[in-house]
Amino acid sequence: MKKRISQISFISLNYNMKNLKLLRTTPSHPDFQKLIALLDAELSINNGDEDAFFSSHNTTDTVKHAIVAYYDDIPAGTGAIKPYSENQIEVKRMYVPLEFRGKGIASAVVTELENWARELGFPEAILETGVKQVEAVSLYPKLGYQITAKYPPYENSEMSVCMKKSL
Repeated sequence: MKKRISQISFISLNYNMKNLKLLRTTPSHPDFQKLIALLDAELSINNGDEDAFFSSHNTTDTVKHAIVAYYDDIPAGTGAIKPYSENQIEVKRMYVPLEFRGKGIASAVVTELENWARELGFPEAILETGVKQVEAVSLYPKLGYQITAKYPPYENSEMSVCMKKSL
């Protein structure tokens, strides 16, 4: 069920008898910003000495499309997309806090980001994740993503895994 409110959409889904709502929004949304702060803190630990490199590419300055997932009305996940090229959209800033993992939230967010990308006319999605992001590295292939050659600016990063999917 889709309910449009100006530029924002709510999509209601059922997972494990709990209510999951996805909000299409922008990176200025306060819940998106709170979740991104948690993501950045987690990535800082995982990325170690490479954190400055990755942080410089994880800004949301050019991102206009973000999703916040609410699980029982609590912000429980997020993700965003931004154009990478004329034919590719890049999935960015995917995060689900530890206490909400394993409930299908990340899959729902990625699926909705892909739907949004299709609506915007993009035939392919790309993404970069870190080799230490074990859950992400295993999730994306289950959603149809295939490992591909590393794209700029990650082409020389030993910590990066790049993937793509036809939409």
